[in-house]
Amino acid sequence: MGKILTIRPPGDKSVTQRALVFGALADGKSVVKSPLISWDTGSMIEALRSLGVDVTLQDGRVTVVGNGRNGLHAPRHNIDCGNSGTTARLLIGVLCGHPFRSRLIGDESLSGRPMRRVTEPLALMGGRFVEEDGDGLPLVIYGGPLGGLAGFESPNSSAQVKTALILAGYVAGVPVSLREPVLSRDHTERMFRALGQRLEIAPGGDLRFQPTSDLHSFEVTVPGDMSSAAFMISAALMADNVELMIEGVGFNPTRTGFLRVIERMGASVEVLSEGEELGEPVADLLIKSSQLRGAMVAAEEVPSLIDEIPILAILAARAEGETTFEGLGELRFKESDRLGMLADNLVGIGVEARAEEDNLTVVGNSSRLSGLIDTHHDHRVAMAFSVLNRLPGVELTLSETASPLVSYPMFYQHLDSVSPKCPTAS
Repeated sequence: MGKILTIRPPGDKSVTQRALVFGALADGKSVVKSPLISWDTGSMIEALRSLGVDVTLQDGRVTVVGNGRNGLHAPRHNIDCGNSGTTARLLIGVLCGHPFRSRLIGDESLSGRPMRRVTEPLALMGGRFVEEDGDGLPLVIYGGPLGGLAGFESPNSSAQVKTALILAGYVAGVPVSLREPVLSRDHTERMFRALGQRLEIAPGGDLRFQPTSDLHSFEVTVPGDMSSAAFMISAALMADNVELMIEGVGFNPTRTGFLRVIERMGASVEVLSEGEELGEPVADLLIKSSQLRGAMVAAEEVPSLIDEIPILAILAARAEGETTFEGLGELRFKESDRLGMLADNLVGIGVEARAEEDNLTVVGNSSRLSGLIDTHHDHRVAMAFSVLNRLPGVELTLSETASPLVSYPMFYQHLDSVSPKCPTAS
């Protein structure tokens, strides 16, 4: 192996978004260090400012001056969530317990994403909503008093839905209990507990939240985003003779399904150090170029790697043998229909792939690949095929290359260091 490359991935988007909201609902000044600064987190910052929260970005950190549990102010204008589903869904939970009217809007992609998965359980608590164009945005929220939610059986494993319900319970000061089919990302639970809230997972998987004291202000250094790191890890695995150190990445067990899958595929992954930040595990990882083989990804694993499916499909396209992903229905409701789009794009460039119901099968090969990739402005699809496009024998044209800025502003600079583009053979 050659010289070890070192990359610190951008701050975790899920942790950054939650830290911003929690800071807005806390008493006093909270400081968020090493946050992800991108289009999505920018949408959250502007939304909080429109609700009367003092949010300042300076020297790579965000300062949020919260006004307490019920301290948000009625917005003068629509709250534009941009392309950020996290912003929209978390704010729905927060705003339905505040005594004023608010209207959420978003871009074309976000406007078509389902919001009833959040508003329907919130309606059981007394939340009032008016849909203007079916199940999506714009959405009008008539906030007011809420009751508790007991024994809700969530049909989907969704950290955004779960967090919206917890936040609604916190704002209203009422208990919430729910169960998911499979445990989704638990950033909210970990951070709330670290901030002194009473939240537990009972035997059998029931989540029980009982608001206690008001959130106090805090400081947090946001771990690197595993979903972003996955692209550089994959580039290193498929490159020739590369060692890559990923520093300070989030190592939350509900986010490391990607690592478990690539290790089954034959990847060399070494955990060098571990720590914790406001309840969130953090680690350094050493990755070495590896020969990969196909694997089975079961439905119960998907919640822990849902955002990494696009890049795992790329790894599968260059692995030996067949890889099957089960239970990917949630991908049809991301920034695009990622499931169908992944299969169509792979087939279009010469990879054998099938999307059948909620499953995806990819057959790896080492043949030359070429063609047009339609990203549908989906950042994770654009990043995944950009990684593939750096490999020898691959010549792709992407419909756009700007969308990675949504979640990974330094994406192309980091990719250049790990996997420089091979010159086209004459």
